[in-house]
Amino acid sequence: MHIYANPTRFLSLAKWLMPLLFWSGLVLSVGAVGWGLFMVPPDRLMGDTVRILFIHVPAAWLGMGGWAGIAISSAMLLVWKHPLAALSARAIAVPGMVFCAICLATGSIWGRPTWGTWWEWDGRLTSMLVLLFLYAGYIALTEAAEKEGSSTKIAAIFGLVGAVNVPIINRSVVWWNSLHQPPSITAGKSAIEATFLVPLLVAVVGFSLLFGAIVLMRMRALIAEQQVEARLRRRALDDDAPAPVTPAMEQA
Repeated sequence: MHIYANPTRFLSLAKWLMPLLFWSGLVLSVGAVGWGLFMVPPDRLMGDTVRILFIHVPAAWLGMGGWAGIAISSAMLLVWKHPLAALSARAIAVPGMVFCAICLATGSIWGRPTWGTWWEWDGRLTSMLVLLFLYAGYIALTEAAEKEGSSTKIAAIFGLVGAVNVPIINRSVVWWNSLHQPPSITAGKSAIEATFLVPLLVAVVGFSLLFGAIVLMRMRALIAEQQVEARLRRRALDDDAPAPVTPAMEQA
């Protein structure tokens, strides 16, 4: 993996990988959501409200997976000083926060007809809301470090510490009784009927590919931004440097 620590090598990889992820993810996502909205029959208990499942579950998965990616990048920055680790974490943060917000919004919309309330302060919803605040805090830390030109180690430590919340979200419905249903998909088992499970898995894969494409886009943009800033700094230094003294000038 360290072979792609060089920005040039990374950019050569991202150049062909990004469109592949984007277009395949877009096709799978649109197809899965269309499948879920128009072809899947209503659930016998939840009726047509079950259709929000095909957006809510991928958003929840990517909200948690995004922070896992930030934690991995933070560890690579702190342990191996990977040159692109800080950039990858910054690139993940914004789309991760967006998917986390989508998860909370769709969960509230789904909860109103199912539970009779827009919000419940249970373990799953509360810990997911905490994750949204963690994303906001991480983005603020990285932007402050970028503006001040300071070290990104504090943000990396924050990313590792915040990862403690991810298993809490995952296990919250098991540890605490609440309105939220228990896990429907576990290792080797699924409580979801195949009619709903197949398009759901396609949606998860499709949105995950889109997420990867967005992260690569943001990484390329951040690298380009750093390269432009480095060129401007070099140019400013060259302009400020004293002009060389020529023999003619010495004789004069």
